Amino acid sequence: MEVEGSSKKMIATQAEMVEARVPLAYRDQCAHLLIPLNKCRQSEFYLPWKCEDERHTYEKCEYELVMERMLQMKKIRDQEAKLKHSKGQLGATIPLIPKTADA
Repeated sequence: MEVEGSSKKMIATQAEMVEARVPLAYRDQCAHLLIPLNKCRQSEFYLPWKCEDERHTYEKCEYELVMERMLQMKKIRDQEAKLKHSKGQLGATIPLIPKTADA
């Protein structure tokens, strides 16, 4: 399954994520790594030093997703800035702090 705007494919299926009881907020392109991590955590009684390899792999995947989204957002902002600059609306931005009646 392809996810729009992402270079990573969705490996875990919805059925696998439901069976593994992965919360909705964690059902992303790294869910296939979260499932074995959670199984390891449960079997090792959540001792933090037991599942280091699985945790590191999962966290690296999440980091790569965040960095990819940041890069996409930067491209979008650059395109918008280029569009504003070409229209000559560079100085016509709305101020963040409005002027008060006293000033």
